[in-house]
Formats: sequence, structure tokens, C-alpha cells
Amino acid sequence: MLEAIGLDERQESAYRALVALGAAEVSDLAHRLALPRTDTERTLRHLERQGLAAQSTARLGRWVAAPPAVALGALLTRQREELEQAERAAAHLAEAYRAEAAEPAVHDLVEIVTGVGAVAQRFRQLGLGAVAEVCVLATGDPVGYGADGGAGAPAVAHRVVVARERLSAPGGVHGVTAALGRADQVRVADRVPTRLVIADRALAMVPLRELGEPSALVVHGSGLLESLLGLFEAVWRDAVPLRLGGAHGTGAGSAGAGGAVVEEAPVRPDATDLEILSLLLAGMTDARVAKHLDLGLRTVQRRVKGLMELSGVSTRLQLGWHAHANGWLTRSPG
Repeated sequence: MLEAIGLDERQESAYRALVALGAAEVSDLAHRLALPRTDTERTLRHLERQGLAAQSTARLGRWVAAPPAVALGALLTRQREELEQAERAAAHLAEAYRAEAAEPAVHDLVEIVTGVGAVAQRFRQLGLGAVAEVCVLATGDPVGYGADGGAGAPAVAHRVVVARERLSAPGGVHGVTAALGRADQVRVADRVPTRLVIADRALAMVPLRELGEPSALVVHGSGLLESLLGLFEAVWRDAVPLRLGGAHGTGAGSAGAGGAVVEEAPVRPDATDLEILSLLLAGMTDARVAKHLDLGLRTVQRRVKGLMELSGVSTRLQLGWHAHANGWLTRSPG
């Protein structure tokens, strides 16, 4: 817990033991910490340099702990000052970078990042540095985006397009839900041409398949970036909205005799209706939708029929057009 102020696990244990005892002989402390005497003395010398311990003036070989409120408070103050200095240095560097980037050289418009660790780190930087919007094209499994991928601050908007084949794989919808749970808007496309991440319309990242090891291209503001933005918008425009999550156990039903739920035609779609419709438009069968939402197959079919009656249409294709025209899948039911 005290790593932030420069103590390793052994030093923290020694200081905690001294605080608990008030004072201790080196041999007693070594026994308590299960350390050789030389290692214990070395640890105590480090605590002494940090102002956390001191040798007793009354008894040779005895060490006493400095009061935590005073000693740790001083270390925390020093850490805050160093952090503030680092923040000021970062601000100066950012300003210098902006000034240099005002007229970037051609070779500075792209970066090649090589290696699994480097690619993952750059991806996290891209997401965490976003302040307005993150746009993602996800081919296959969208692992790396979301909770563990650096999806930006909560205020950042997210638009994600997932390949339809990902939903068709076993556990596909659950995997997408877990990976993209924070995304504001998710759509499904028959084909996603490449993996792509764009942060604030200013930086983009795409994989490079030509190199022997995992690599990616980071693109700065340029005509190439504009082309990648155009690619994302084209795929986004043709994709089908997908509703992730939702209240699976709630709807327009009411309790009947014996506690059974009697389905009634809803006045307007509820969250479960819209999630059923979204998954169907994404290419899933009635049976797979029912399994994913933990509903009965006949319940799914009955709800779809209710949506068709509500829309005044006779086919599911017409229902899809009606849902799109009325914005059912782009806003929460009210």
C-alpha cells in the first residue's frame, strides 16, 4: 500500500512492525520478519534515509519508528510536489509537441508500432487519451476494446461496428456484450473490412499484416486519416443497430392466475422487444435469440408478432424498415 511513496514490500513490513512495537532490536525484528540480520539492517537503513525510523540514542542496536502522521505526511507532500513538477513538464512537452505538429513532416504523419506489448500499449493510450469520441471497427473477437482496452473516460462517446460473424460464433453475443458493454452505440455489419480505432477524429490505428510479428500503423491528421474516417462512416451507415443488454425479465406482460405471466400486445416496444428485434436484424434465428435472452421460443415469436401488429406490417422485412424509419433501435424506449 505504501509503494506510491517509494517503499517496497519488505520495507513496508519492517515499518509496520516497528510502528506496532514502538521500538525493537535488530535481532527481534529480523525474527519477526523472517529475514537475515543483514537484510533487516539494510532495510532499516533505507527507512532511516526516508525519515521513517531512527536508531535509539538510549540503547545501541535498538530502532524506533517515526510517527506515521509526521513521517508519512512528509513523504506524501514530497510525492505531490514531484507529481506536480511532472505534470508541468508534461504540459510543456505537450505544448512543444503541438507547436512542432502544426506543420508536420510527411514522415511524421504515420508511426509503425511493432510487438504485442507495444501495440497493446499504444491502443490503450489511444482510448484513454480520447476526450470526445472513439470509433471502432471490430473484426472477429473485439477483445482489447472496453474494460481492458482503454475505452476512454465515461463522458467519451463510442461508436462500434461488429462483424456479423462474431455474433454467429458460440457465445458470440455474450462475448460482444462483455467486450463492448460501455459502448454508447453498437452496430452489426455483414462485413467489416479491417480492424480500426479512431480517437477524436485525430488519430487512427489499423493492423499491419505484412510484417512477421503483430504490428500496427498509427495515422495522424492527414489525407490518409480522412480516408479511414470515410471508411468507418461508410461501414457505420450500412450497419444495423444492435441493442446490448436490456431488461430480459420485464416487458408488457401482467401477472395472471397462479402467478403466470400473460403476454399482452404492448402499446409501444419495451426494452426486451427492441433487443429481440435488434438481434433478429443482426442475423440471429428465433431459437438463438430465445436462448440468448433466456426466453421461450414461443415468447420470442409472440413478441415479434406483437411488434408486427403494432407496426401494421405483414412481414418481418417490413418490420425492419418500420423500426429503422421510426428510430426504434437508436434510442431508448420511452
